[in-house]
Amino acid sequence: MPRFMGFVRMEENIGMPPQALMDAMDVYIGEQAAKGVFLDGGGLYGTEDAVNFVVRQGEVTRVDGPYAEGKEVVGGWAILQYDTLEQAVAEQEEFARLHAKHWPDVTVISTLRQISDGPEETGA
Repeated sequence: MPRFMGFVRMEENIGMPPQALMDAMDVYIGEQAAKGVFLDGGGLYGTEDAVNFVVRQGEVTRVDGPYAEGKEVVGGWAILQYDTLEQAVAEQEEFARLHAKHWPDVTVISTLRQISDGPEETGA
């Protein structure tokens, strides 16, 4: 069964989500977990304590947060498992619609990416 990673990106320092969204997400995630779709996930703290390691021209540099250049940050993540890509896309759209309904004044980007299980078969 294909696995996917969902990301929620948004502007940092916009405040906590409304309680209505948190309640709706609790119900939605509970339903997805009961169906075996939601495998793991959660929210992330802000970038003020984040640490990046930048590899450039063979050198490694540590860069601590906060990051002034960051416009959008990943605020949450999930590991999901669906029977088909079409099902995954439909469910990710439903997830995005929950945010549109319960937090309409915030721009949220909900991204879905399939998880690779390793090198692709070459048929050789």
